[in-house]
Amino acid sequence: MINRSSVIVRPKKPFIDWVHSLDGPKISEDVINEDRTVYLIPEFESNKDAMDVLSEGFEVIFEAELYDWHTDPAGWPKNRSFDTFKKWFHIDFHAIVHDCCGYPITEED
Repeated sequence: MINRSSVIVRPKKPFIDWVHSLDGPKISEDVINEDRTVYLIPEFESNKDAMDVLSEGFEVIFEAELYDWHTDPAGWPKNRSFDTFKKWFHIDFHAIVHDCCGYPITEED
């Protein structure tokens, strides 16, 4: 086990509508939801703690999700508050993270 918990966010209708508003081919909701990123966050004990942890660092996740679909921040929604984040994404917390690999975690830029 590692000293992290995790969160996975899945797009809700407002996010999907935003993706569909972008220039380019229309992408199905299935493709948008196809492969979700797992975000490591500080450990938490309860769902309330998890939401408190997320409220302090949601911007990184929100911007990463937006960037995956549109790399120019000028095209991102102006209101990126925590309330907007909760309206745009389903949030799945996981308190326990097991590292099943026998080698160190490395970071990539």
